[in-house]
Amino acid sequence: MSFLVSEELAFRIPVELGYDARDPYAVRLTFHLPGDAPVTWAFGRELLLDGINKPCGDGDVHIAPTTPEELSDVHIRLQVGGDRALFRVSAAPLVAFLDRTDRLVPLGQERNLGDFEGLLDAALGKILAESRQNEQNAG
Repeated sequence: MSFLVSEELAFRIPVELGYDARDPYAVRLTFHLPGDAPVTWAFGRELLLDGINKPCGDGDVHIAPTTPEELSDVHIRLQVGGDRALFRVSAAPLVAFLDRTDRLVPLGQERNLGDFEGLLDAALGKILAESRQNEQNAG
């Protein structure tokens, strides 16, 4: 991917695309920036799929084709607070990646995986427990 620092300045960075059938709704992008520890962003698989063809995304992740009339490059904008990072990537490797995820877990079939509801309940319980612990430590 290309990290777009400004309209005049961009540099290529290695990015790993990841998918785990145990978390079937999410994809992960791990950015390897020079001199920094890798940074991983997780967001919806459908968001990435939709963003290849049309602008989409709310909140911290926005994905849009650079040329909506044709399958070409895609912009991925990530935001934390007031800080933003804009990346440009060819649509072809994203499409190939999403095709491989679809072979593992077809889109629309995510809920049919094992005990998805139980895994979701466990994950939410863990998040709530960590939140309570953080509140106790802060107070």
